[in-house]
Amino acid sequence: MDRLTNTIRPYAWGSTTAIPELLGVQPTGEPQAEMWMGAHPGAPSRLDRGAGEVSLSDVIAADPERELGAATVAKFGPRLPFLLKLLAAGAPLSLQVHPDLDQAKAGFADEERRGVPIDAGHRNYKDANHKPEMICALTPFDGLCGFRAPSEAADLLAGLEVDSLKPYVDLLHAHPEEAALREVLTAVLTADRTEMARTVAEAAVAAERLGGRYAPYAALVHDYPGDPGVIAAMLLNHVRLQPGEAMFLGAGVPHAYIDGLGVELLANSDNVLRAGLTPKHVDVPELLKIVKFASGDPAVQRPEGGAEEVYETPIDEFRLSRFVLAPGGAPQLLPDETPQILLCTAGSPQVAELSLAPGESVFVPPGEKVELSGTGTVFRATVIV
Repeated sequence: MDRLTNTIRPYAWGSTTAIPELLGVQPTGEPQAEMWMGAHPGAPSRLDRGAGEVSLSDVIAADPERELGAATVAKFGPRLPFLLKLLAAGAPLSLQVHPDLDQAKAGFADEERRGVPIDAGHRNYKDANHKPEMICALTPFDGLCGFRAPSEAADLLAGLEVDSLKPYVDLLHAHPEEAALREVLTAVLTADRTEMARTVAEAAVAAERLGGRYAPYAALVHDYPGDPGVIAAMLLNHVRLQPGEAMFLGAGVPHAYIDGLGVELLANSDNVLRAGLTPKHVDVPELLKIVKFASGDPAVQRPEGGAEEVYETPIDEFRLSRFVLAPGGAPQLLPDETPQILLCTAGSPQVAELSLAPGESVFVPPGEKVELSGTGTVFRATVIV
């Protein structure tokens, strides 16, 4: 078992206070958006087994079967299949979708064939993997997830009483669900940018005046004035997670995080197709190939009873669970068949012989017996083999 040293990513949308408060350190005044725990090449965790710090990615590459187990390597290859994060949104993230595995493989191969540099701003596929993800709230957490029913989206847009939105309202009423959502999202993202900026400005004034269900969308304009993603966001469900609640985001589901601190677990990928709320590249034709134009209520998960509270996912690359350790409670012996990362988010639990503070984490290779004791909250990230 190895205590991890992790990198904090200073993305512009990050909160300046949430992660420092969890860690019990003074804020730097700069945004601290994500703390990465895992072996992603962009910012691998580091550990020290007596010869100085080395990256977890190098440790795994040196002996994949020892660090991951033969079953994990056989199923996912010689790499850690997941990335665990603390995510602290102080401003909205980009409105985005992720490809499925076949789309990622095809898109990556195509851009490689065409010689698009891996670090190019207009590159869509940084790897050949999919990027399903789960977010579990540590504080009240606001986000957008999945399409509203077209009739609900039409009602929301119509309530703003902005003339330039009326064609979108008509389209939402005129077509079956998939066609309606596709037509409107395409129209919004391909509209003349000057005209769209005026529409967004008028919609923002109306949303500020109306408040209530419009408040989350009004807030987007403060960070992204004139961005067509503000209108596109109104096609989506607004979700507020309470601490301990979670939601799973599969391939093709449009989403954005708006505000809050959470634990995020995702497949080890960096493939993002953006639809707005960003100064970065938006590839509309490629985006439209990836988006699933189906409405539905986001499936908010609430932890069930038991020593280990599991958040269910339909994929095998990761499995997220939580232990809430109460004073006087019995120690918990963890399964040891798969690699795992344990993250403390509250209290001072004991992980075998190590005491963890909030924000501290450990990597546990398969075959190592680990017992949790003491008091606090520990999230467990592993795989299903």
